[in-house]
Formats: sequence, C-alpha cells, structure tokens
Amino acid sequence: MVKTQQYIQNNMFKISHELPVNMLPRSFEINDYEYCLPHLLDQNKIYRKHFEDAKESGSYIIMDNSLHELGEAYNTDRLLYWVNHLEPNEFIVPDVWQNQTQTLVNAKSWMNNYKLPENTTKVAVVQANNYSEAAQCYHILKMQGYKKIAFSYGADWYADEFPHPNPLVGKMMGRIMTISKMYKNDVINKSDRVHLLGCALPQEFGYYADFPFIETIDTSNPIIHGIEGVKYNSVGLLTKSSTKIDKMGLEPLTQEKLYNINHNLTQFKKFVKDGNTQLY
Repeated sequence: MVKTQQYIQNNMFKISHELPVNMLPRSFEINDYEYCLPHLLDQNKIYRKHFEDAKESGSYIIMDNSLHELGEAYNTDRLLYWVNHLEPNEFIVPDVWQNQTQTLVNAKSWMNNYKLPENTTKVAVVQANNYSEAAQCYHILKMQGYKKIAFSYGADWYADEFPHPNPLVGKMMGRIMTISKMYKNDVINKSDRVHLLGCALPQEFGYYADFPFIETIDTSNPIIHGIEGVKYNSVGLLTKSSTKIDKMGLEPLTQEKLYNINHNLTQFKKFVKDGNTQLY
C-alpha cells in the first residue's frame, strides 16, 4: 500500500470499515485504507499501536475528529497531538452537528490557524439544516480552500428531501438526492473530491457508480450488524443498529459472528461493484 494521493485517485472509491479492537489485525486484509477515531488512540493501547504500525507500513490513513461517537469533536489539543504523531494522509477538521455557521467558522479557523504535517490534507464536513444551506456550505468550504469535503449520513433534514415512512430510507435517499442535485447544479464538479461518512442503510452505495468525485467512504455497518447476528439480504437492510463501533467490547468473535461479518462484507462489495441494477 503506497502512502500517496495517487493511491486514492487512480481507483474507484475506496472503502474502510471501522473494526472492534479484537478485529484490528484483519484491517489490512479487509480495508482499502485505515480509518482512525482519535479518541480511541487515548483510550486503548492496542488501537494506538495498530495505527502506529499502519503509519510505519505506509498505509493510507484518514483521521476523523470523533464527532459521531462523542457528540462533539474531540479535544483540540489531543487532535493536534495525534495528527502530528501519526501524520495521516487526511484529517477531518472539527465540525458541529447540523450547524452550518459554526462548522464554517471552525473550518476557516482550521484552514488558516492550524499548521498540520505537510502531507496531511485537511477535509471539511458539510453541516446544514436543509438543502440550500448544504449547497451553500459546500460552496463556501471550497472557497475557504478545502480540496476534499465530506457528507455525513444521519442529518435529520435528509428525510425531508425524501419523505418516507421508514426514516432510514428517507435519510439514505435524502443524501443521494442532495449529492445528485449538487452535481447536476454544478455545485459539485466532476473533479471534486468527496468522502461519505457512514450510512443509514448499506445499499446506498449501490447508487454512486456514476459519481466520479466520490473518492472514499467509511462505515462500520457490515461489521456491527454481523456481530449482532444481522445478515444483509440481497437488497441490504431496512433497519439499523444503534451500536457505535467504539462501544463494542472484547466479546468473543465466534465462528457464527465471523461468518455473518464475512457475509455482510461480501454483500456490501456487491452493492458497490454491481451498482443500483440489483436494487430494483
């Protein structure tokens, strides 16, 4: 694995599935790149060593700011410490959940006031309360100098874009529609670089085959559901576990759980590879 931007850009979008600590040794086999939750670096020595080893091996690393897991971005001093220690290829700067104004303020501050390692790309996240705010946020982040921008999965207003009795379907389709409209309206350009944070439902990724700007995605969905005994069917899921990967303990990975995980990973790859033809 080569630690350069070329590693990402010369291929179809790359996938990383966050893993519980006792599955980390399989990460280099399962994942296209390493996705790091910085608060766990302070909490778990095994987790920390895995990412130090990943750095030494030249693995491509994207570091999050842990907003999804903690409810707010991790402590700034600790974020800076770990970014400088691990020198990830990309770092997702702190954002504020569904708050466009504060997210843009943070993004501007991190772009102008914080010097990161030379080879670390700063990534910003779109936060908003409706499509108009999201499009504006994306545009301003580009104007601020961000070369890569991420979209979260669980925004409440996504379901307003696609009203559906199942809110997970609404959020899934809402993100698809949001990104699609931005692309159609030239808010997002073909040459842009986009990361997708998580998913409401895993079958979402079958709809992005014709979106050349989507570069990377991360989701622990197939792992968590496999451990909890939920297997994907041929079209995905209509429910979602509330468990977060950082809350999963060291429960034994039985043969049944490993089978379920492998099943879900295989099915997930089919969604990505086959596109939306299998979802109708």
